[in-house]
Amino acid sequence: MKKLTAAAGVILCAALAAGLAGCSGKQVIKIGFNIPLTGDSPKIGEGAKYAAELIRKDVEAAGGLEVGGVKYALEFIYVDNELKPESAVSAAYRLIEQDKVLAVIGPEGSGRANPAGGVNNELKTPMISPWATNPTVTLDRPYVFRACILDPVQATSAAAFLSKQFPDVAKVAVMYNIDDDYSKGLAEFFREVWIGKKGLDSVAAFESFGQKDQDFSTQLTRIVASEAQMLYLPAYYNHVGLIVSQIKDLGWGDKPIFGSDSWGSADLWEASKGLVAGCYFTTHYAAAGATGATKDFIDAYNAAYGYVPDDVAALSFDATKIILKAVQDAGISGDLKKDRDAIRAAIVAIKDFPGITGSITFNENGDPYKPAVVVRVNEAGEFEFVESL
Repeated sequence: MKKLTAAAGVILCAALAAGLAGCSGKQVIKIGFNIPLTGDSPKIGEGAKYAAELIRKDVEAAGGLEVGGVKYALEFIYVDNELKPESAVSAAYRLIEQDKVLAVIGPEGSGRANPAGGVNNELKTPMISPWATNPTVTLDRPYVFRACILDPVQATSAAAFLSKQFPDVAKVAVMYNIDDDYSKGLAEFFREVWIGKKGLDSVAAFESFGQKDQDFSTQLTRIVASEAQMLYLPAYYNHVGLIVSQIKDLGWGDKPIFGSDSWGSADLWEASKGLVAGCYFTTHYAAAGATGATKDFIDAYNAAYGYVPDDVAALSFDATKIILKAVQDAGISGDLKKDRDAIRAAIVAIKDFPGITGSITFNENGDPYKPAVVVRVNEAGEFEFVESL
Protein backbone atom coordinates (compact mmCIF):
# COMPACT_ATOMS: atom_id res chain seq x y z
CA MET A 1 0.00 0.00 0.00
CA LYS A 2 1.27 3.46 -0.86
CA LYS A 3 1.92 5.83 2.00
CA LEU A 4 -0.43 8.79 2.35
CA THR A 5 1.40 11.94 1.37
CA ALA A 6 1.23 15.00 3.61
CA ALA A 7 -0.78 16.90 0.98
CA ALA A 8 -3.25 14.05 0.59
CA GLY A 9 -3.65 13.91 4.34
CA VAL A 10 -4.52 17.59 4.43
CA ILE A 11 -7.13 17.10 1.70
CA LEU A 12 -8.65 14.12 3.47
CA CYS A 13 -8.84 15.89 6.84
CA ALA A 14 -10.44 18.88 5.12
CA ALA A 15 -13.38 16.57 4.61
CA LEU A 16 -14.20 17.15 8.26
CA ALA A 17 -15.54 20.53 7.18
CA ALA A 18 -17.67 19.03 4.46
CA GLY A 19 -20.14 16.84 6.25
CA LEU A 20 -17.55 14.05 6.29
CA ALA A 21 -15.40 12.57 9.02
CA GLY A 22 -12.33 10.43 9.36
CA CYS A 23 -8.65 11.12 8.73
CA SER A 24 -7.94 7.42 8.62
CA GLY A 25 -9.94 4.52 7.31
CA LYS A 26 -13.30 4.91 5.59
CA GLN A 27 -14.68 8.44 5.27
CA VAL A 28 -18.02 9.12 6.90
CA ILE A 29 -20.96 11.11 5.52
CA LYS A 30 -22.77 13.03 8.26
CA ILE A 31 -26.54 13.56 8.07
CA GLY A 32 -28.44 15.36 10.83
CA PHE A 33 -31.82 14.53 12.37
CA ASN A 34 -33.72 17.30 14.16
CA ILE A 35 -36.33 15.19 15.99
CA PRO A 36 -38.24 14.98 19.31
CA LEU A 37 -36.79 12.23 21.47
CA THR A 38 -38.23 13.63 24.70
CA GLY A 39 -41.12 15.97 25.50
CA ASP A 40 -44.83 15.45 24.99
CA SER A 41 -44.62 13.10 21.98
CA PRO A 42 -41.33 11.16 22.04
CA LYS A 43 -42.80 8.37 19.89
CA ILE A 44 -42.53 10.73 16.91
CA GLY A 45 -38.77 10.99 17.24
CA GLU A 46 -38.43 7.32 18.01
CA GLY A 47 -40.15 6.34 14.76
CA ALA A 48 -37.93 8.69 12.75
CA LYS A 49 -34.76 7.38 14.37
CA TYR A 50 -35.73 3.73 14.06
CA ALA A 51 -36.54 4.10 10.35
CA ALA A 52 -33.24 5.85 9.72
CA GLU A 53 -31.33 3.17 11.59
CA LEU A 54 -32.79 0.50 9.30
CA ILE A 55 -31.25 2.37 6.37
CA ARG A 56 -27.93 2.98 8.09
CA LYS A 57 -27.55 -0.68 9.02
CA ASP A 58 -28.39 -1.78 5.47
CA VAL A 59 -25.77 0.61 4.07
CA GLU A 60 -23.25 -0.61 6.63
CA ALA A 61 -23.94 -4.23 5.66
CA ALA A 62 -23.29 -3.30 2.02
CA GLY A 63 -19.90 -1.86 2.89
CA GLY A 64 -20.96 1.77 2.78
CA LEU A 65 -22.76 4.27 0.53
CA GLU A 66 -21.14 4.40 -2.89
CA VAL A 67 -20.59 7.95 -4.11
CA GLY A 68 -18.48 8.48 -7.21
CA GLY A 69 -16.96 5.04 -6.94
CA VAL A 70 -15.97 5.48 -3.27
CA LYS A 71 -17.67 3.74 -0.33
CA TYR A 72 -18.56 6.02 2.59
CA ALA A 73 -19.82 5.04 6.03
CA LEU A 74 -22.88 6.88 7.32
CA GLU A 75 -23.03 8.83 10.58
CA PHE A 76 -26.54 9.86 11.55
CA ILE A 77 -26.54 12.56 14.23
CA TYR A 78 -29.76 12.64 16.24
CA VAL A 79 -30.47 15.88 18.11
CA ASP A 80 -33.48 16.09 20.43
CA ASN A 81 -35.74 19.12 19.82
CA GLU A 82 -38.07 18.16 22.70
CA LEU A 83 -41.08 18.98 20.45
CA LYS A 84 -40.37 22.68 21.15
CA PRO A 85 -39.85 25.41 18.50
CA GLU A 86 -36.93 27.02 20.33
CA SER A 87 -35.20 23.66 20.78
CA ALA A 88 -35.70 22.87 17.09
CA VAL A 89 -33.95 26.14 16.19
CA SER A 90 -31.06 25.34 18.54
CA ALA A 91 -30.82 21.83 17.08
CA ALA A 92 -30.70 23.27 13.55
CA TYR A 93 -27.81 25.58 14.42
CA ARG A 94 -25.94 22.80 16.16
CA LEU A 95 -26.29 20.33 13.29
CA ILE A 96 -25.31 22.89 10.65
CA GLU A 97 -22.59 24.89 12.36
CA GLN A 98 -21.14 22.53 14.95
CA ASP A 99 -21.69 19.06 13.50
CA LYS A 100 -21.33 20.32 9.92
CA VAL A 101 -23.77 17.88 8.41
CA LEU A 102 -24.41 17.76 4.68
CA ALA A 103 -28.19 17.82 5.08
CA VAL A 104 -30.92 17.54 7.73
CA ILE A 105 -33.97 15.31 8.16
CA GLY A 106 -36.71 16.98 10.20
CA PRO A 107 -38.07 18.51 12.25
CA GLU A 108 -41.27 16.53 12.34
CA GLY A 109 -44.34 18.75 12.68
CA SER A 110 -44.92 22.28 11.42
CA GLY A 111 -44.53 23.95 14.82
CA ARG A 112 -40.85 22.96 14.84
CA ALA A 113 -40.16 22.67 11.13
CA ASN A 114 -41.28 26.23 10.42
CA PRO A 115 -38.70 28.04 12.60
CA ALA A 116 -35.97 25.45 11.99
CA GLY A 117 -36.61 25.66 8.25
CA GLY A 118 -35.79 29.36 8.41
CA VAL A 119 -32.40 28.50 9.88
CA ASN A 120 -31.66 25.79 7.31
CA ASN A 121 -32.62 28.08 4.45
CA GLU A 122 -30.60 31.01 5.78
CA LEU A 123 -27.53 28.80 6.23
CA LYS A 124 -28.16 27.10 2.87
CA THR A 125 -28.30 23.56 4.19
CA PRO A 126 -30.81 21.14 2.59
CA MET A 127 -33.61 20.02 4.88
CA ILE A 128 -36.43 17.56 4.29
CA SER A 129 -39.23 17.52 6.84
CA PRO A 130 -40.97 14.16 6.72
CA TRP A 131 -44.13 15.27 8.54
CA ALA A 132 -44.60 19.07 8.49
CA THR A 133 -47.80 19.83 6.57
CA ASN A 134 -48.28 23.59 6.97
CA PRO A 135 -47.69 25.41 3.63
CA THR A 136 -45.42 28.06 5.19
CA VAL A 137 -42.70 25.52 6.05
CA THR A 138 -41.32 25.42 2.50
CA LEU A 139 -42.70 28.66 1.06
CA ASP A 140 -39.94 30.85 -0.42
CA ARG A 141 -37.31 28.55 1.09
CA PRO A 142 -35.38 26.84 -1.72
CA TYR A 143 -33.34 24.69 0.70
CA VAL A 144 -36.40 23.29 2.50
CA PHE A 145 -38.47 20.32 1.27
CA ARG A 146 -41.09 17.98 2.69
CA ALA A 147 -42.05 14.34 2.08
CA CYS A 148 -45.71 14.67 3.09
CA ILE A 149 -48.95 16.15 1.81
CA LEU A 150 -49.96 19.68 2.84
CA ASP A 151 -52.72 20.81 5.20
CA PRO A 152 -54.95 22.21 2.42
CA VAL A 153 -54.82 18.78 0.76
CA GLN A 154 -55.70 17.08 4.04
CA ALA A 155 -58.53 19.50 4.79
CA THR A 156 -60.04 19.24 1.32
CA SER A 157 -59.70 15.45 1.29
CA ALA A 158 -61.24 15.14 4.75
CA ALA A 159 -64.23 17.28 3.82
CA ALA A 160 -64.78 15.38 0.58
CA PHE A 161 -64.57 11.99 2.28
CA LEU A 162 -66.84 12.99 5.17
CA SER A 163 -69.47 14.42 2.83
CA LYS A 164 -69.59 11.09 1.04
CA GLN A 165 -69.19 8.76 4.03
CA PHE A 166 -71.61 10.65 6.30
CA PRO A 167 -74.01 12.44 3.94
CA ASP A 168 -76.45 13.28 6.76
CA VAL A 169 -73.82 15.18 8.76
CA ALA A 170 -74.24 18.90 8.29
CA LYS A 171 -72.87 20.48 11.46
CA VAL A 172 -69.41 19.75 12.81
CA ALA A 173 -67.37 20.75 15.84
CA VAL A 174 -63.65 21.47 15.46
CA MET A 175 -61.14 21.23 18.30
CA TYR A 176 -57.44 22.09 17.97
CA ASN A 177 -54.24 22.89 19.84
CA ILE A 178 -53.83 26.67 19.81
CA ASP A 179 -50.14 26.35 20.72
CA ASP A 180 -49.31 24.28 17.64
CA ASP A 181 -49.08 25.82 14.15
CA TYR A 182 -49.97 22.51 12.53
CA SER A 183 -53.11 21.88 14.55
CA LYS A 184 -54.36 25.46 14.39
CA GLY A 185 -53.67 25.80 10.66
CA LEU A 186 -55.36 22.53 9.73
CA ALA A 187 -58.40 23.38 11.86
CA GLU A 188 -58.76 26.69 10.05
CA PHE A 189 -58.32 25.11 6.62
CA PHE A 190 -60.95 22.49 7.40
CA ARG A 191 -63.43 25.05 8.75
CA GLU A 192 -63.08 27.10 5.56
CA VAL A 193 -63.58 24.09 3.29
CA TRP A 194 -66.50 22.72 5.34
CA ILE A 195 -68.32 26.06 5.38
CA GLY A 196 -67.80 26.26 1.63
CA LYS A 197 -69.49 22.86 1.27
CA LYS A 198 -72.25 23.09 3.88
CA GLY A 199 -72.90 26.78 4.56
CA LEU A 200 -72.09 29.44 7.14
CA ASP A 201 -73.86 27.74 10.05
CA SER A 202 -72.23 24.33 9.46
CA VAL A 203 -69.56 24.71 12.18
CA ALA A 204 -71.39 24.39 15.49
CA ALA A 205 -68.30 24.82 17.67
CA PHE A 206 -64.69 25.87 17.14
CA GLU A 207 -62.78 25.12 20.34
CA SER A 208 -59.11 25.32 21.30
CA PHE A 209 -56.87 23.95 24.04
CA GLY A 210 -53.27 24.45 25.18
CA GLN A 211 -50.27 22.18 24.75
CA LYS A 212 -50.07 21.31 28.45
CA ASP A 213 -53.82 20.85 29.00
CA GLN A 214 -55.05 17.53 30.38
CA ASP A 215 -58.63 18.40 31.28
CA PHE A 216 -60.79 19.36 28.29
CA SER A 217 -64.18 19.19 30.01
CA THR A 218 -65.08 22.86 29.51
CA GLN A 219 -64.58 22.78 25.74
CA LEU A 220 -66.05 19.30 25.33
CA THR A 221 -69.14 20.16 27.33
CA ARG A 222 -69.80 23.02 24.91
CA ILE A 223 -69.25 20.72 21.95
CA VAL A 224 -71.62 18.05 23.30
CA ALA A 225 -74.24 20.74 24.03
CA SER A 226 -73.95 22.17 20.52
CA GLU A 227 -75.78 20.75 17.54
CA ALA A 228 -72.58 19.18 16.19
CA GLN A 229 -73.01 15.78 14.56
CA MET A 230 -69.30 15.12 14.17
CA LEU A 231 -65.98 16.18 15.75
CA TYR A 232 -62.97 17.10 13.62
CA LEU A 233 -59.85 16.74 15.78
CA PRO A 234 -56.50 17.63 14.12
CA ALA A 235 -54.35 17.00 17.20
CA TYR A 236 -51.41 14.82 18.24
CA TYR A 237 -52.07 11.30 19.45
CA ASN A 238 -51.33 12.07 23.12
CA HIS A 239 -54.08 14.71 23.19
CA VAL A 240 -56.42 12.59 21.06
CA GLY A 241 -56.37 9.78 23.59
CA LEU A 242 -57.49 12.09 26.39
CA ILE A 243 -60.03 14.04 24.33
CA VAL A 244 -61.77 11.00 22.86
CA SER A 245 -62.02 9.38 26.28
CA GLN A 246 -63.37 12.54 27.93
CA ILE A 247 -65.93 13.42 25.26
CA LYS A 248 -67.38 9.93 25.35
CA ASP A 249 -67.70 10.20 29.13
CA LEU A 250 -69.69 13.41 28.55
CA GLY A 251 -72.28 11.67 26.38
CA TRP A 252 -70.97 12.08 22.82
CA GLY A 253 -72.06 8.55 22.03
CA ASP A 254 -71.22 7.01 18.67
CA LYS A 255 -71.17 10.21 16.63
CA PRO A 256 -68.13 10.21 14.29
CA ILE A 257 -64.77 11.63 15.25
CA PHE A 258 -62.36 12.34 12.39
CA GLY A 259 -58.66 13.12 12.70
CA SER A 260 -55.54 14.04 10.79
CA ASP A 261 -52.11 12.54 10.17
CA SER A 262 -50.95 13.44 13.70
CA TRP A 263 -53.13 10.55 14.90
CA GLY A 264 -50.89 8.06 13.13
CA SER A 265 -48.83 6.81 16.07
CA ALA A 266 -48.33 3.30 17.36
CA ASP A 267 -49.33 4.69 20.77
CA LEU A 268 -52.75 6.00 19.65
CA TRP A 269 -54.63 2.84 20.59
CA GLU A 270 -53.20 2.66 24.10
CA ALA A 271 -53.54 6.41 24.66
CA SER A 272 -57.25 6.25 23.84
CA LYS A 273 -57.83 2.92 25.63
CA GLY A 274 -59.17 1.58 22.35
CA LEU A 275 -61.90 4.21 22.13
CA VAL A 276 -60.69 5.36 18.69
CA ALA A 277 -61.98 2.13 17.14
CA GLY A 278 -64.17 3.05 14.18
CA CYS A 279 -62.65 6.53 13.80
CA TYR A 280 -61.12 7.76 10.54
CA PHE A 281 -58.22 10.07 9.81
CA THR A 282 -56.28 11.41 6.84
CA THR A 283 -52.67 10.32 6.60
CA HIS A 284 -49.86 9.38 4.23
CA TYR A 285 -49.86 5.59 4.07
CA ALA A 286 -51.73 2.61 5.48
CA ALA A 287 -49.80 -0.21 7.12
CA ALA A 288 -52.60 -2.78 7.18
CA GLY A 289 -52.73 -4.59 3.84
CA ALA A 290 -49.55 -3.00 2.46
CA THR A 291 -47.70 -4.76 -0.37
CA GLY A 292 -44.35 -4.63 -2.16
CA ALA A 293 -41.57 -2.39 -0.84
CA THR A 294 -43.93 -0.86 1.71
CA LYS A 295 -44.65 -4.27 3.23
CA ASP A 296 -40.92 -5.08 3.20
CA PHE A 297 -40.26 -1.93 5.21
CA ILE A 298 -43.07 -2.68 7.66
CA ASP A 299 -41.86 -6.26 8.17
CA ALA A 300 -38.25 -5.17 8.70
CA TYR A 301 -39.27 -2.44 11.13
CA ASN A 302 -41.60 -4.74 13.06
CA ALA A 303 -38.93 -7.43 13.28
CA ALA A 304 -36.35 -4.95 14.56
CA TYR A 305 -38.45 -2.95 17.00
CA GLY A 306 -41.51 -5.02 17.82
CA TYR A 307 -44.31 -2.83 16.48
CA VAL A 308 -45.80 -1.63 13.18
CA PRO A 309 -44.26 1.65 11.95
CA ASP A 310 -46.48 4.73 11.86
CA ASP A 311 -46.58 7.33 9.10
CA VAL A 312 -43.79 9.37 10.74
CA ALA A 313 -41.46 6.40 10.46
CA ALA A 314 -42.49 5.69 6.86
CA LEU A 315 -42.09 9.32 5.79
CA SER A 316 -38.74 9.56 7.61
CA PHE A 317 -37.61 6.46 5.75
CA ASP A 318 -38.50 8.11 2.43
CA ALA A 319 -36.91 11.44 3.38
CA THR A 320 -33.66 9.76 4.40
CA LYS A 321 -33.55 7.71 1.21
CA ILE A 322 -34.08 10.87 -0.86
CA ILE A 323 -31.22 12.65 0.89
CA LEU A 324 -28.87 9.73 0.27
CA LYS A 325 -29.86 9.51 -3.38
CA ALA A 326 -29.20 13.25 -3.73
CA VAL A 327 -25.76 12.79 -2.16
CA GLN A 328 -25.00 10.03 -4.66
CA ASP A 329 -26.30 12.09 -7.58
CA ALA A 330 -24.45 15.24 -6.53
CA GLY A 331 -21.16 13.67 -5.58
CA ILE A 332 -18.79 14.92 -2.89
CA SER A 333 -16.13 17.56 -3.54
CA GLY A 334 -14.97 18.17 0.02
CA ASP A 335 -16.17 21.79 -0.04
CA LEU A 336 -19.06 21.94 2.43
CA LYS A 337 -20.86 24.91 0.86
CA LYS A 338 -20.58 23.53 -2.66
CA ASP A 339 -21.69 20.07 -1.57
CA ARG A 340 -24.76 21.40 0.24
CA ASP A 341 -25.69 23.44 -2.82
CA ALA A 342 -25.17 20.43 -5.09
CA ILE A 343 -27.33 18.22 -2.86
CA ARG A 344 -30.13 20.80 -2.90
CA ALA A 345 -29.99 20.89 -6.71
CA ALA A 346 -29.99 17.10 -6.84
CA ILE A 347 -33.14 16.93 -4.66
CA VAL A 348 -34.90 19.34 -7.01
CA ALA A 349 -33.95 17.14 -9.96
CA ILE A 350 -35.36 13.93 -8.47
CA LYS A 351 -38.40 12.70 -10.39
CA ASP A 352 -40.82 9.90 -9.51
CA PHE A 353 -38.80 8.70 -6.55
CA PRO A 354 -40.24 5.28 -5.57
CA GLY A 355 -41.02 6.01 -1.93
CA ILE A 356 -42.80 3.57 0.32
CA THR A 357 -45.43 6.28 0.92
CA GLY A 358 -45.86 6.84 -2.82
CA SER A 359 -44.03 8.23 -5.82
CA ILE A 360 -42.35 11.57 -5.02
CA THR A 361 -41.60 14.48 -7.35
CA PHE A 362 -41.09 17.93 -5.84
CA ASN A 363 -42.78 21.05 -7.16
CA GLU A 364 -41.26 24.54 -7.23
CA ASN A 365 -42.00 25.00 -3.51
CA GLY A 366 -40.29 21.79 -2.44
CA ASP A 367 -43.61 20.01 -1.89
CA PRO A 368 -44.39 16.54 -3.28
CA TYR A 369 -47.23 15.66 -5.61
CA LYS A 370 -49.00 13.00 -3.50
CA PRO A 371 -52.58 12.05 -2.61
CA ALA A 372 -54.04 11.96 0.88
CA VAL A 373 -54.92 8.56 2.28
CA VAL A 374 -57.95 7.94 4.51
CA VAL A 375 -57.61 5.13 7.05
CA ARG A 376 -59.99 3.62 9.58
CA VAL A 377 -58.89 2.44 13.02
CA ASN A 378 -60.24 -1.10 13.21
CA GLU A 379 -61.20 -3.05 16.32
CA ALA A 380 -57.67 -4.48 16.56
CA GLY A 381 -56.13 -1.01 16.59
CA GLU A 382 -54.78 -1.32 13.03
CA PHE A 383 -54.94 1.50 10.49
CA GLU A 384 -56.87 0.08 7.55
CA PHE A 385 -56.73 1.70 4.12
CA VAL A 386 -60.10 3.11 3.06
CA GLU A 387 -59.51 5.50 0.19
CA SER A 388 -56.90 7.56 -1.63
CA LEU A 389 -57.94 11.12 -2.46
